Amino acid sequence: MPKGPEPRSLKIALDAVGGDHAPAQVVSGGVEAHRTLGVDIVFMGPKGQVDEALTAAGAGKWAQIEDAPEVIAMDEHPAQAVRSKKASSIVRGVQMVAAGRADAFVSAGNSGAIMAGALFGLRRIAGVDRPAIGSRLPTLSGRDCFILDVGANADARPDHLVQFALMGAVYAERLLGIAQPRVALLSIGEEAGKGNQLVQETDPLLRRQEGLRFTGNVEGKDVFRGLADVVVADGFTGNVLIKTAEGAAEFLFRSLRDAVRGDPLALIGGALVQPKIQALRRRADWREFGGALLLGVNGVVVIAHGRSDARAIVSAIRVARDAVRNEVVATIASAMSRRVTSPVPSSTEGPSRDVT
Repeated sequence: MPKGPEPRSLKIALDAVGGDHAPAQVVSGGVEAHRTLGVDIVFMGPKGQVDEALTAAGAGKWAQIEDAPEVIAMDEHPAQAVRSKKASSIVRGVQMVAAGRADAFVSAGNSGAIMAGALFGLRRIAGVDRPAIGSRLPTLSGRDCFILDVGANADARPDHLVQFALMGAVYAERLLGIAQPRVALLSIGEEAGKGNQLVQETDPLLRRQEGLRFTGNVEGKDVFRGLADVVVADGFTGNVLIKTAEGAAEFLFRSLRDAVRGDPLALIGGALVQPKIQALRRRADWREFGGALLLGVNGVVVIAHGRSDARAIVSAIRVARDAVRNEVVATIASAMSRRVTSPVPSSTEGPSRDVT
């Protein structure tokens, strides 16, 4: 029986000059991702600068550079920078996805500019008012919890949180392999009457949403117990939660290391349990998760942490690859097209504010 055509390699556009450790660490991560993940990488940025970093990273002739002579700095106004710097790595990376020349775009640069570029270049999925940034957290249950929004929208309306819940459920099904994921609202108490006005108004909407397994409120401490597979919040609250979790994990592991170093007996005991501790540390390390998927736009865009090193970049590219392979964008579009909800009271909506 004749063999069919070989599946084509996915092509990821990588912002080579975005992030605190660009271009050296970003380019190194891109080279490693090509080697270990089997994806093609297009390095976006000023050609001379990227070429030099590629040489230092030992890249072969496979490496493709897309010249993008302008760079959007971390402190620039997102929308203004995207409009004025059309030749930037962020704008041109998004354009590659929009034109079908790349399957996904990954950047550790200005997160607000990445979102603005995606909105201008890819547009929203029909039925999505506000795209959301989602990220994963490890839990005691042994499987990860997906949290959104973690920074795209400081202010949100109840219907926005319903949209986040639907998109988060698709992510959990497609990328975490969870059938009928449990969806919860982040609040200050598990009782239905607890929480601010946004949480209280969102609760009945989620309960009426067809096809959604809504389990009610979840407190911050219970997120890590694995009581929900998807946790929904406005971008301000979600961002505070995830950055607090990063800081707490770093504090605990550094404190443990310092305590062991000061005690000879503890050093002996520490050597015995070191493999277990290292495995736990890897599971809690934000670099293992790599990047946050921007859900709600017509294309795969991954926002990596601003301080990403090569290892984190590889993980971010893995997130992008898996989102493409699992057709997350198309599945969200299908879910939103089937959505049936009760009317949501109108309210005055201000502009979305990026809080990352």
